[in-house]
Amino acid sequence: MEKLLSTKEVAEFLGVNEKMIYTLINEKGLPATRITGKWLFPKHLVEQWVVSKTVNFPRQPESAVQVPNLLLVAGSNDILLDRTLALFRRQNPEHVALFGNLGSLGGLRALRQGLCHIATSHLAQENEEEYNFSFAATELEELPAVVNFCRREQGLFVPKGNPRNIKGVADIGAGELRIANRPLEASTRLLLDRELNKAGIDCRKVKGYDREFNSHLEVGLEVLSGRADIGPGIRAVASLLDLDFLPLRWERFDLLIPKEGFFAKGPQIFLELLHGSDFRSLAESLPGYDLSLSGKMVYPQSR
Repeated sequence: MEKLLSTKEVAEFLGVNEKMIYTLINEKGLPATRITGKWLFPKHLVEQWVVSKTVNFPRQPESAVQVPNLLLVAGSNDILLDRTLALFRRQNPEHVALFGNLGSLGGLRALRQGLCHIATSHLAQENEEEYNFSFAATELEELPAVVNFCRREQGLFVPKGNPRNIKGVADIGAGELRIANRPLEASTRLLLDRELNKAGIDCRKVKGYDREFNSHLEVGLEVLSGRADIGPGIRAVASLLDLDFLPLRWERFDLLIPKEGFFAKGPQIFLELLHGSDFRSLAESLPGYDLSLSGKMVYPQSR
């Protein structure tokens, strides 16, 4: 049975004079019961009463992903993704849809902390054929659902007409080309680092290697302005800026969604867009995209 405190014991527990207890019972609602002429106090109710009288009680912050009509997407940036989020907002004006440009690794970490509904990622694994699963297994307690957003073409931006006759990554090793780079958390940066390593190029000797820009568009603008001779990015941005493009590979760009939040309203509405004609029209207006897997669940390749 729950311990019952005497008047003296509850006074000691509360740190007040024993006579004050009777005032607290009558005026402040201190939980008490009278048996055989004596007041007794269930300890757990006294503790709850103390908590209920606490002012400036620290509230637990509400998780952002639990806010109704809010869709939070974080991770790798993409022009088609930006336009699809704009389409989402137009078709669902009661929703607020926000994107956090954190890079693929940053998106996974945001997902782990419950700071977004969907993480966007294109992290190539060691075999360079599979994407995202090994990174998600490292960063997350449980593998999320993985839905493909698109396949897209990665490569290198060079000025229109390619005046320096750049053939590919190997030309960066000469030490004369100035590069505009992406942050460490970005998958595009990891891809470039792998290509530099394959070519036997010491990244520390690459001019501009430490000059980091947060998006494909910013890298493209550096090349367009002449402040850089080359930079990594996707074909769609090269086309928008009228830059030449040296292709490196096609990659899978995925949406990672925690299983417990997969059927939430916001993510489900967003996923439905990937099967619609409006989304496909957006992709058709930009080069360098393949929608053959879009909206489909993808799974790790069997070993």
